Amino acid sequence: MIRADKMIYEMAEKCEKEVKKICDDYEVYISSGKTIELDSKNDELNFAKEEITQGIGIRVLKDNKMGFAFTSDMNKINQTALQALENTKLNNPDENYAFSQKEKVNDIDKLYDKKFENLDLDESIDFLNNIITKANETQCDVTSAGFSASRGESLILNSNGVSIANKSTGFGAGLSVNIEAKENVATAYDSISSRFYDLDGDKLAEDVCKLAMDSVDTKAIETKDYDVVLDYYAATGLLSTFLEAFNGENVQRQRSILHDKMNSEIVSPNLSITNDATLEKGMYSTKCDGEGTVSKKTKLVENGVLKSFMYDIYTANKGNTTSTGNGYRNSYLSTPSVSPSNIILDFDEKIGTDEISEGVLTTSVLGAHTANPISGDFSVEASNAFKIENGEISYPINKAMISGNIFEIMKKCEGVKSEIKQYGPFILPKILVHNLRVVGQH
Repeated sequence: MIRADKMIYEMAEKCEKEVKKICDDYEVYISSGKTIELDSKNDELNFAKEEITQGIGIRVLKDNKMGFAFTSDMNKINQTALQALENTKLNNPDENYAFSQKEKVNDIDKLYDKKFENLDLDESIDFLNNIITKANETQCDVTSAGFSASRGESLILNSNGVSIANKSTGFGAGLSVNIEAKENVATAYDSISSRFYDLDGDKLAEDVCKLAMDSVDTKAIETKDYDVVLDYYAATGLLSTFLEAFNGENVQRQRSILHDKMNSEIVSPNLSITNDATLEKGMYSTKCDGEGTVSKKTKLVENGVLKSFMYDIYTANKGNTTSTGNGYRNSYLSTPSVSPSNIILDFDEKIGTDEISEGVLTTSVLGAHTANPISGDFSVEASNAFKIENGEISYPINKAMISGNIFEIMKKCEGVKSEIKQYGPFILPKILVHNLRVVGQH
């Protein structure tokens, strides 16, 4: 049996041979992958999928015009290359289009788990069922649960001599429960992810069920400004809006409030933010981005001061700078666009929750997607929220709204002494925000 990575190289050589016949400036992106995806409704499995994907995306440059075409049919490479060339006629010339240059490529450790090769649907179902069983044992009702495992391989090569292969795995599980107690119903959700099949499903079930149990018998909270501790989910929900302001395309279109703030203090001087695609075992780590630019570390913010935005090749050329290696693509079906890799929030000093005399802890927020991406204004519902009194969790809170401005609260935020975790692209501790308006609801 031919190994998948060998097959990718053979396809790439065949593809490059065809593209060379019609165009001097080209890029070939080939990817293959396998995904196992499971979902349960309540505690019954209602969806199971095992999918294998494979395809080629071709970009060509002719007369400063970019053309793109893709196919999943390996017998249609020639037609796809010709279609990419034909598609250049649909675009206007733009001197900012270019392909990546050849650079030294560094290996990144712990991105691939060989256990995936022996993982089948039955074992995956057993893993998910164990999470559900564990949750049921703690007297929680499972409303939904899911498990996913994936393997991806890609190869990008171009007319500048770039040839970089990537291979990685990813695993994830999520659990949502509710519990009825004291004539109240409380819900809770959490998820875990890793590059390795080392997920602790039992701990996920225990943590989610404990959060649900702790959230019953709620009390109303007085409306006023509080010190608010944003748990991981709550923080990442709001930070997604904040991160949009670092997108080079948004900056150039002046859709970023930070477009004219380079070398200015934009967040707490206690905080540095790094975009790092080279991180060992990072969920968004890769040897290169989706256009072949070698991965690197980019300091976006240093001690509160804005130092860089995120660029792909096109936006970098347009801004007379260099790509930060943030030109990612979802698959062979799409062209690259500016996206983050691992975003590390590093606080010089951290505060303990025992130092908070009166405050609120919110585990997650509902409605973060409604935040204004340009102004940063938000109004969200606090979910699984708790009152903090004299450094201790006092009681769970009725529904409450939290409102503010993400750019303003980042100027006075602090890290909380807590485990550093990765949720989505963000690698962070819990975050403390001062004087945030909390509107209590009875």
